[in-house]
Amino acid sequence: MTNSVIPLPAVTLVLLGVLLAFVALISIRPLRRALISRPLFGIYKRILPSMSDTEREALEAGTVWWEGDLFRGKPDWKKMHAYPKPVLTAEERSFLDNEVETACRMTNDWDVSHHRYDLDAETWQYIKDKGFLGLIIPKKYGGLGYSAYAHSQVMTKLSTRSSALAVSVMVPNSLGPAELLLHYGTEEQKNHYLPRLAKGLEVPAFALTSPWAGSDAASIPDFGVVCKGTWQGKEVLGMRVTWDKRYITLAPVCTILGLAFRLYDPDGLLGDKKDIGITCALVPHDHPGVDVGRRHFPLNAVFMNGPTRGKDVFMPLDFIIGGPAMVGQGWRMLMECLAAGRSISLPSSNTGMAKMTARAVGGYARVRSQFKMAVGKFEGVEEALTRIGAYTYLVDATRTMTAGAVDLGEKPSVVSAIAKYHVTERARKVVNDGMDVIGGKGICLGPSNFLGRAYQQIPIGITVEGANILTRSLILFGQGAIRCHPYVLAEMRAAQNPNAAAGLLDFDKALFGHVGYTIKNGLRALGMGLAGSHFVGVNADVAPEVKRYYQQLTRFSSAFAFLADVSMLVLGGGLKRREKLSARLGDILSQMYLISATLKRFQDEGRQKDDLPLVHWAVWDAMYQAQEAFDGVIANYPNKLVAWFLNRIIFPLGHPYVVPSDDVGHQVAKLLINPSAARERLASDTFVDRREEDPVGAIELALEATLAAEAVEAKIREAEKAGRFDNNPLANVRDIAHAAFEAKVISAAEYDVVKRRNHLRDIVIRVDDFPFDLGVAGAAQPAEKKAA
Repeated sequence: MTNSVIPLPAVTLVLLGVLLAFVALISIRPLRRALISRPLFGIYKRILPSMSDTEREALEAGTVWWEGDLFRGKPDWKKMHAYPKPVLTAEERSFLDNEVETACRMTNDWDVSHHRYDLDAETWQYIKDKGFLGLIIPKKYGGLGYSAYAHSQVMTKLSTRSSALAVSVMVPNSLGPAELLLHYGTEEQKNHYLPRLAKGLEVPAFALTSPWAGSDAASIPDFGVVCKGTWQGKEVLGMRVTWDKRYITLAPVCTILGLAFRLYDPDGLLGDKKDIGITCALVPHDHPGVDVGRRHFPLNAVFMNGPTRGKDVFMPLDFIIGGPAMVGQGWRMLMECLAAGRSISLPSSNTGMAKMTARAVGGYARVRSQFKMAVGKFEGVEEALTRIGAYTYLVDATRTMTAGAVDLGEKPSVVSAIAKYHVTERARKVVNDGMDVIGGKGICLGPSNFLGRAYQQIPIGITVEGANILTRSLILFGQGAIRCHPYVLAEMRAAQNPNAAAGLLDFDKALFGHVGYTIKNGLRALGMGLAGSHFVGVNADVAPEVKRYYQQLTRFSSAFAFLADVSMLVLGGGLKRREKLSARLGDILSQMYLISATLKRFQDEGRQKDDLPLVHWAVWDAMYQAQEAFDGVIANYPNKLVAWFLNRIIFPLGHPYVVPSDDVGHQVAKLLINPSAARERLASDTFVDRREEDPVGAIELALEATLAAEAVEAKIREAEKAGRFDNNPLANVRDIAHAAFEAKVISAAEYDVVKRRNHLRDIVIRVDDFPFDLGVAGAAQPAEKKAA
């Protein structure tokens, strides 16, 4: 037998030759740059969307944190677990349990929102004296110097009591003069203002939004012109500023106004640049020409909010935060501080609303009965209670993880936008579901209504600090794609490099790194999809009950990274204009972050098995929503061939998720209506005034009484079934307990238990009534004046 060589088919030889030629081409960098990178570089420069200075500053502001791992397709779970669990110091815990508790107890939200339209003078003075307005100001300036997490905890608890109380504390500690001074102020400005702000001697407001530039804050028409003028008897270099602002929280009561405007220097008094850019200044409220206006009335929230105006108001350059050296730096200052402030304020306040709803509505659903059964045990009501419980667990996890990032020194611009958008949206669903459960009790406003004001005021969080529609459509993916991607920003910078030769070198390096990155994510997504993500390694110690979520989230991360890259390649600059597709891509990134936060909370809290129903439902629901967002992108792809290809890569064996299980939902609902350690963790640090006169306190007392009476109720029902009360006219729904006592079915002690339950139940389910004119004649008078 002779050796013979089997000839390769000609087609195979051709393909092999093409492959070898391609490998040689991309391996020889000068050749690669000449034949591939240079032509693509020219095309890329032409199709790259134009970007203003303010857009560039917004994109580059802040830092990339955990969302970067999720965006890049290969999250490091060990890294996530290593982020320290946020905890309170002993001092911070004491403040939360004492001063915050006292401030909540001093505040009656109905009195504040219906009679006074403001906090009373005593409460205002208390929060000033106790340092509430200086939570974030370091101790060396007289502030409390608390962590971002402590700041978040305080805001959350205050929000379970009154939005006016919470917002009045929130604004001085969020985006505003104190934060801007801390980061950018001169030493003279810090030493003068920060101690006064910490002690409440100054009340700050920050004026950014104008009637002509709401969400498009970079386009504010308010302007200043550099000029010379007289200040304190001397001619100084300053600026004449004209502004018209609205929606400015605390403006009606502020003593120091932070002001953002665009500064111009037509006479070249500061240099050659005529349009210097957005600048931030601190202006005393009584400075000549400053008009703080009257007040707005935001949905009965009654926190101080209003317009401010000024025309050709002269102020020295020393009014600029950071002094003359910081002219034109206002937009970057705002973007960097907004990331930290937005991470705390609205996520905390809306989490507080959700926690209060979970506690109060859960208790109400056990106390209130229909058809001889607690309403919380009806399957229809269970659906609403499930969302309330699971979403509250998820938003609290998101709030905590995001505040923890700030304490680690991050300024997470994308994460803060995710937290702001999704916590406010989930809180809206929680409160809406709560209103559905309590029914008529919820729609009749009055001192007994614990949820009506929250229902009215939920849209406030949706619209402020970046309206949610804009945040979802333009920021979550639009900013995340550039900041989180390992190569896109490098490609953009290369294209904008005025040195074309150096730009080409940088572009070539980024481009081929990008190509390899995309191919790897596509192959990983396909492989994990074919294997159902069962063989995905999780490089961290995780509870077996949740391991599958880590595996599936890793799969979704790779699929998202691939989908994002293909979308940017196929649509190019047009993706910026396709806001619906961009929003859905942002939804996927957001859901992955929410899931991460939920899993991190479960891990950090010691893997509490009683909390697993909350974890399972919240994560499953978020996975399902992410899957729906994938579908929304692919189904609306303009290129149907690419859409078909993407669907086969991302979902090769179909969809892994359906809606969350009803059985798990039943467990979540049951958790809300039964006192337990899990229920306490869910609604932790909710303010509860355990008195019958307080609507939430009455529910807590009634819930305890209801549970105590259930065994007695069972005896009464058995006697009723046996016909013991057939001839007793008292044996009706209200008086059957008395009939049972008369018939000696229950003892006097047992009768007392039921009577107490009935008394508290009646308090809980009652609604308020008013005179025919609703008290119009004296409605706006303070309570003590009407009493007099």
